[in-house]
Amino acid sequence: MIAPVQEPISSVDSSSLAPPLSEALISLGNLRHNVREVQKLVGKSRRIMAIVKANAYSHGIDLIAPALVEEGISDFGVANINEAVHLRKLLEDFPAQILAFASPLLSQIELYIKHDISLCLGDFETLRLAEALAQKFGKPIDVHLKIDTGMGRLGVLPKEALLLAHAVERSEHLNLKAVFTHFASSDSDKAFTQKQLSTYTALVSELEHSLGRSVLKHTANSGAVITEKNAYLDMVRPGILLYGYTPRTGLKSPLSLKPVMQLQAKVVFIKTVERGTSISYGRKWIARKRSRIATIAIGYYDGYHRNLSNKAKVLINGKFFEQVGAVTMDAIMVNLGNDTSVQVGDAAVLFGWNEGCGANVLTDKEGTIVYELLCSVSPRVHRTAVE
Repeated sequence: MIAPVQEPISSVDSSSLAPPLSEALISLGNLRHNVREVQKLVGKSRRIMAIVKANAYSHGIDLIAPALVEEGISDFGVANINEAVHLRKLLEDFPAQILAFASPLLSQIELYIKHDISLCLGDFETLRLAEALAQKFGKPIDVHLKIDTGMGRLGVLPKEALLLAHAVERSEHLNLKAVFTHFASSDSDKAFTQKQLSTYTALVSELEHSLGRSVLKHTANSGAVITEKNAYLDMVRPGILLYGYTPRTGLKSPLSLKPVMQLQAKVVFIKTVERGTSISYGRKWIARKRSRIATIAIGYYDGYHRNLSNKAKVLINGKFFEQVGAVTMDAIMVNLGNDTSVQVGDAAVLFGWNEGCGANVLTDKEGTIVYELLCSVSPRVHRTAVE
C-alpha cells in the first residue's frame, strides 16, 4: 500500500522544490505609481481606502499591503472577517483601519472585537449581535453603516437607514464612524450614479443634522473616482485602479495607470508538426502548414481561461505568437510557425506590462472583465515582487 502524503506541497521546504514554471510578477513600482496617480487626482487631503479583498485581486496581499502602507495608505477594505484578520496580523505593527462586512449568519463578531476590525453594518440583526458581544467583552466596535442606494447587494435600504443609524448612535457599545454606499454603474451610467449619490447625500445630511456632528463619508469606487468628482467626499475606495486598470475598457480616464501583474510561464516542450496535424482536445485547430508548436506550462487551473482558446496571443522574446487549440488544465500550445528563436525554458508573457499585452486585451476577446481574469490567477502560480 502506498503511504498517504502527510502534508500539502505548500508546506514543503521551498528549497526542495524546482523553480516555478508559471509566475505572476508583481510590480510594486507600478503599484506605487498608481497610488500616486489616484492621490494626485482626488487630492492628498482625502483619505484613500485601498480595496485589497480577494488576496488583493489575486496579486498577493502579503506583497501589496506593506507597499501600500509605505505609500501612506492606512485604510483598507476587505470582503470578510477572515481576510481582515489576516491583514491585521500582516500589519500588526501598523495601526491600519480595516473594514470588513459581517453577517449574523456567520456568528464571527467576536473577531471584530478581538482584532479591532471596523464593522460594515447593514441590518438590525447584526446590530443586535454586535452590541451584545461588544457589551460582553467590554470593548466597543467601530461601525461603518452601509446604505443600499441601488446596488441591491448589501446594506440597509434608504427608508430604514436613519432608524438603523440612530440605533447605532444610541448604543453604548458601538461607535458610528462612517456612513457609505456603493455605486452599481459608476463607470457607465452617470444618471443612475447621480441618483444614488443624491439619495445618499440627502440621508447623510439629515442624519448629521439630527446627530449634531459629522460622520466619515465615502462613496467613490474606482469608476466614480474617474467619473464623479462630487462623490469623492471624505474618502475614496479605489480597487481595480490600484492594480493598473479602469473598470472597463474604453473608459476615458485622467489617470496614467500601469498594470501591476505580469503573468508568464515557461515554454516546456517544442515539436514540429506537419500540415493537417490537429492540436489539443476537440481538434479545434489544424495546422495549415508545417509548423513549430510550443507547449507552455499554464492552463485554466492557473487562471488562463478556456474561453481564450484560439483567440489570444502570447509574447515570447519580444514577438507575439498565436495560442492554438483548446486551453487545457495545465498547458496551452502556441504556433511558432517557422520561427526558430524560441527555445524550451523561454518565458511566455500571457498578459502584463508590455504594449498590447494588458489583461484587458484578453478580457475583450473573451467577453469578460479584468477583475475576473486577475482574480482567476490561482495559488499555484508563484507571486514574485519586483520594483
